[in-house]
Amino acid sequence: MGLKRAKRALALGLAALMLLASAACGQQDTRTVVTVWSWEPSMKALAAGFEAANPDIRVDIKGTSGYENLNTAIQDGYGMPDVVQLEYFALQQYAVSGQLRNLTDRTSAYGGAYTPGTWASVRLNGQVYGLPMDSGPMAFFYNKDVFDQAGVDASKIHTWNDYYEAAKKLKSIGVYIAADSGDASFYAAMIWLAGGRPFHTSVDGKTVTVNLDGDSGTKTFTAFWQKMIDEGLIDTHLPTWSDGWKQALGSGDVASVFSGAWMPSLMLADVPGTAGLWRVAPMPTADGSSTNSENGGSALGILQSSRRPNAAFRFVEYVCHESAGIRTRVDGGSFPADTASLNASGFLSKTTIRDARGIDVPYFGGQELNKVLSQAAENVSIGYQYLPFEVYARSDFNDTVGKAYRWSTAERDFAQTQSRIDSGALNPDGSQITLPELPGPQVSLGDGIALWQKDLKEYGVNQGFTIR
Repeated sequence: MGLKRAKRALALGLAALMLLASAACGQQDTRTVVTVWSWEPSMKALAAGFEAANPDIRVDIKGTSGYENLNTAIQDGYGMPDVVQLEYFALQQYAVSGQLRNLTDRTSAYGGAYTPGTWASVRLNGQVYGLPMDSGPMAFFYNKDVFDQAGVDASKIHTWNDYYEAAKKLKSIGVYIAADSGDASFYAAMIWLAGGRPFHTSVDGKTVTVNLDGDSGTKTFTAFWQKMIDEGLIDTHLPTWSDGWKQALGSGDVASVFSGAWMPSLMLADVPGTAGLWRVAPMPTADGSSTNSENGGSALGILQSSRRPNAAFRFVEYVCHESAGIRTRVDGGSFPADTASLNASGFLSKTTIRDARGIDVPYFGGQELNKVLSQAAENVSIGYQYLPFEVYARSDFNDTVGKAYRWSTAERDFAQTQSRIDSGALNPDGSQITLPELPGPQVSLGDGIALWQKDLKEYGVNQGFTIR
């Protein structure tokens, strides 16, 4: 009897364990899952903070490396995120094509919270298709040590002619003022800075004007930059972000950069050896006015296909509009799009940049750089429009306008080699130096712009737009 009772007790115990296991398995996670595609470094921390305040929602963060994957997911109709991070130049393309939810009703009172430039960048024909997350107002980053060696006072550079004269002084000591081998984002920002408005999309999104060769701002910048290139004041060999470009900044062979306000943390990461030597100043403009443009920056939007738009918007709102989310991003190095952060005394008085080790580095020599960058954000002009196929436009830039940069680089290499030959120089092994071949007929920036416009018009027609 004892053995039977023991067996029976064991059986009852096992049954109880099985019931408990079954009950545990039945306790499924009933939270609403919001999938987010983003490259923002602080996004995991943002998700954790949001989930703590919103226990009914789980955020699934997935990295993204370009718009090709998003386009493929949209085309295939599965695997799409609910929330997607989009650069401002790309957002309107997805809005026009009907891929983004219209958030106007939810955000009617939000406009005053953001800088004019970023708020304009998430709007299309008066409708809102995302919330600004960060911004990239243009600024003039320069190596003060090198500028001092050349006798250049950057505080007196207000116009493009001032910049040109400074470039000549720097060239006299063997230094380029800048490097540009053909960067579509930079070129577009400079057209915007010059007051250019080469693109326009109708209210219904069906008619697109492409007027690069007739736009005054485009012609103004193109003529100025061609002059800089022709006189050898710009290094056209070095692609931005290449190892050679970083080395040239580190050695002082390239002494300044026109870039977005997100640049400081990247400079610290990519060129740490020049900490303390750099400063930041407002952008010089064609006429010396205090206008500005954006280069970079991004927003969060919600795809039309999302089955969880309410939960998705709560997350977008937390990241882009609520103080806790914004603070997390700014502490992580993001340059804010909201006016409250830009005007906060702690932000404006900051003199250091925090590196990956958590150490605060006075990279800009103790300068209160955010005062300059915050004012740069306030000066951004509105009215510039991106194309509803801007992603394609920027990829095509290299095949069109890029030809002018490659020709200029080849021409300079040819001239330098000819000079060596004329001086009687030989190769290290004693053989004769051979002249490189030029890549066909000369191509100017103006020629490249004309090619770019032709391509854009053809592409627009093929995509079903009426092109003017």
